[in-house]
Amino acid sequence: MLGLGLIGFLIVGLIAGYIAEKIHGREHTLLQNLVVGVVGAYIGGILSWILGLQPTNIIGALIVAILGAVLLLFIVDRVRGTSRG
Repeated sequence: MLGLGLIGFLIVGLIAGYIAEKIHGREHTLLQNLVVGVVGAYIGGILSWILGLQPTNIIGALIVAILGAVLLLFIVDRVRGTSRG
């Protein structure tokens, strides 16, 4: 993802996880937000690659990570059979 480096990737993941958490109306710990954001960044990155879209800056990478994290939480809700909000 854009060559952000490990620290940059973790920061983007943390922010993405936090925003996805708020969109879904959840309360997570910092570590849970980080995991959701990082996994979401990978999901978003794969989907953007499939669609032929590549983020060219940090804002684009953050948007892709947020969308992936929101999708991840949506899938988790459906698998668990829960509905929030």
